[in-house]
Amino acid sequence: MGGKVLVTGGSGFLGAALTIKLLREGWQVRVLDDNSRGRPRRLESVANDIEFVEGDVRDADAVDRATQGVDAVAHLAFVNGTEFFYSKPELVLSVGVKGAINTLESALKHGVARYWLMSSSEVYQTPPRVPTDESAPMSIPDPLNPRYSYGGGKLISELLAINYGRERFEQVTIVRPHNVYGPDMGYEHVIPQFITRVDALCRQTPGTRIQVPIKGDGTQTRSFVYIDDFTNGCAAAFLRGAHMNIYHVGTMDELTISELALKVAESFGRTATIVPSEAPSGETSRRCPDIAKVSKLGYQPSISIGEGLARTRGWYIEHPSPV
Repeated sequence: MGGKVLVTGGSGFLGAALTIKLLREGWQVRVLDDNSRGRPRRLESVANDIEFVEGDVRDADAVDRATQGVDAVAHLAFVNGTEFFYSKPELVLSVGVKGAINTLESALKHGVARYWLMSSSEVYQTPPRVPTDESAPMSIPDPLNPRYSYGGGKLISELLAINYGRERFEQVTIVRPHNVYGPDMGYEHVIPQFITRVDALCRQTPGTRIQVPIKGDGTQTRSFVYIDDFTNGCAAAFLRGAHMNIYHVGTMDELTISELALKVAESFGRTATIVPSEAPSGETSRRCPDIAKVSKLGYQPSISIGEGLARTRGWYIEHPSPV
């Protein structure tokens, strides 16, 4: 395939990884990001190989300029991190909805053939079946709960992409990630929070056993996919996926939050006692994707949670506070 692609949010965790992957696949890459939450260091290894445009996806003129001359738009720019869903829901929705509209309208204006959207497993909230395939209904259970600003923004973005592009793009393809993790992913997510918490507890607590506080009772489940595996699956969906199709990318290895906390403690050579607390309002009790559809495109995750945690732990030990 090849050509030139615009990656919005390209200095973000997922955006930078996708940028590097697309370069390896022979694409020319232009990145649009305002670095408000992205980090330019994530692109240092390819800084001379990409075109970087500083701008906000809510700025229609900036998006329009960045879209000129590309063959595909990979729209990833969004505000993620659970704490922001609760504390800044209006920002989450503003970036999500305006960003989708601006990138779609600019792509159509400039005759871009392909529009690739990064959505989220949050569009399901509490799925009716687990493992969950792409046909499960999307849901916003309570519009008064600010947590759903993120899932709602992603849901709206999907509707916009599908209905703007149903007949006017050669390809509209949507990826729904399921709990991607890895080095330098930010500090607002469960795995880096566990790593930094356990690291502090190890420094404070003699002996081999530590007490690890968690949110909720620990029975909630997630399926965590390491960033390298995720990027391979995402590229498979975008580069080989069909028009008007949605693909889950993740693993089917379901893990309780208690088990995750114990594995993080184990990576430090400690055993742990879990200390539960009240769960955040609106949290989903169980989530695990069915990845059969993207697997038909050649995707096969290969990095175990143990190996992935070891790689991630190393980065956060070296960077114990936001940088």
